[in-house]
Amino acid sequence: MSQKLITIDLDGTTLNSQNQVSPKTVAVIQAATKAGHLVSIVTGRPYRISAAIYDQLQLKTPMVNFNGALTHIPHQHWQGEYKRTISKAIVLDMLDNQQNLPLKMVAAEGKHTYLANHLPPASLNFFPTTLAQDQLLSRTSLIRNPTSMVLFVDAHQEQVVRNTVLHRYGQQVDVGVWGGPTSVLEVVSKGIQKAKAVAYLAKEYHIDRQNIIAFGDEHNDAEMLAYAGRGVAMRNATPIIKGIANDITEFDNNHDGLARYLEAYLKLAN
Repeated sequence: MSQKLITIDLDGTTLNSQNQVSPKTVAVIQAATKAGHLVSIVTGRPYRISAAIYDQLQLKTPMVNFNGALTHIPHQHWQGEYKRTISKAIVLDMLDNQQNLPLKMVAAEGKHTYLANHLPPASLNFFPTTLAQDQLLSRTSLIRNPTSMVLFVDAHQEQVVRNTVLHRYGQQVDVGVWGGPTSVLEVVSKGIQKAKAVAYLAKEYHIDRQNIIAFGDEHNDAEMLAYAGRGVAMRNATPIIKGIANDITEFDNNHDGLARYLEAYLKLAN
């Protein structure tokens, strides 16, 4: 079988609903790597909450964070690393206008930096639960353009804030909305999407598009699954993602759906 580039989303795909990687998933991904295939994590998560999963899977391949705004190989200097940032002026403008806009938290993130003006509510477990003095977001602490800006807002104000950001900076940024019970807006450089990062990886490793297998479950996986030669939706994926995909896993993310699919498709030895 020709070498495949296997791009895997994390939440709802590689991870179960307890945000864990099962032993079966670890074993299958290591078997796929041993068979000569390239497995790359392609996630909306920042690096700080995906590095441990990368290490658990014992990967040495590039990882994509922030839905494509950062592509890098953890723990080493890679000449192919790239990042797309947003102007720090946009973040500072949000800070200056937080009284006029119903913002509960403004955070700015890069590969190794996290700055926020408040602690998030406990329900937002993707963020640090403590803030050191040097993590407080301010004009003096924000010295570099960040990869991502996150705005936590009241649910009924989500559309107002989103429209305001797009009205002011729509030529420079895109605004994504996190799914789930909390209202979180993520602002990244305009045109960022997972598919562009996957195309970049395929070019770097000389892998044809038809040899890309992509796994996902949510709206931010749509372009990636459509771009891949074989887009695979999880059993637990949204109806839209299932409609885009070439195939659907027999099992969901709580029952090793990705691992079982890969094992069978790549004919990996048990």
